[in-house]
Amino acid sequence: MLKTFKVGHYTDSKNGTGCSVILPPAKVVCSAYAMGASPGTREYALLQPDKKIESISALVLTGGSAFGLNAASGVVEELESQNIGYQTNFGIVPIVPSAVIFDLNIGNGAIRPGVQEGKLALNNARFDNYQSGNIGAGTGATVGKWSGLDNAMKGGLGVAQIEHGTLKACAVLVVNSVGDVIDNNGRILAGAQINGKFVAENDHKKRWGEPVLGLVENTVLCAVLTNAVLSKQQANYLAGRAHFGISRRIIPSHTSYDGDVSFVLASGEVETTIDILSAITIEAVEQAVINAVKNAESVFGIPSYKTIS
Repeated sequence: MLKTFKVGHYTDSKNGTGCSVILPPAKVVCSAYAMGASPGTREYALLQPDKKIESISALVLTGGSAFGLNAASGVVEELESQNIGYQTNFGIVPIVPSAVIFDLNIGNGAIRPGVQEGKLALNNARFDNYQSGNIGAGTGATVGKWSGLDNAMKGGLGVAQIEHGTLKACAVLVVNSVGDVIDNNGRILAGAQINGKFVAENDHKKRWGEPVLGLVENTVLCAVLTNAVLSKQQANYLAGRAHFGISRRIIPSHTSYDGDVSFVLASGEVETTIDILSAITIEAVEQAVINAVKNAESVFGIPSYKTIS
């Protein structure tokens, strides 16, 4: 895995929520691209290619819906105390974008990641910390909710890395989708099921009925970490391409019920073409989606891939 990025988690298994922090190297180039119609973010506008700031201090992926954005405030405070951030004439200002999943319907929705939890996740950050499953922001993630939460399965946090020579693309995903997760052959790995039988197994069109859920209850968060040399414009383009990997492995995705958003963080070490990088990024995202559900554990009566496979 990439050696220049630190990852830290805060996991609240009892209440079914958590947050994850990615701490990049200095002068990392970052941009983001939202495809879902219902994203919950902080500092997203700053990451667009027409905005001045190119580098960030940390990235926070969190549960707790809009309440969970408070975790980013904790990271900002902690980074300020470590003198990490954007230098102004009046002090350090840490730049910490964040994105949330809706997990208030799992465990105890009154308990959400906040300032202290964000600080804990940051202080847990270390190199080669690429765990997956029910951890950090993936603790309360579920998939296949198009048929209702009662028929959903456990999602989670997934990680995968693809290399091409010295070029690396590592995808860190929080898979909390309305859609089902499928493998390369179109077989459902995790999704809407009743008594262990997948609802759309023999009729995929069932997924396109009227969903029995509300808005902003589903999201895939994607962070692509790469050692490539990228401009902010190229990072934005790559963030858009990352969504191809999501749509290949999650059916349906990018709906009006999803808040799907991707981030790209480029450390600027290896020269490459955007097409080669796009290809390995898409593959890394696909594999991370599968990694998330295959490593998830059943909790709160919600079955997992491990329990029904």
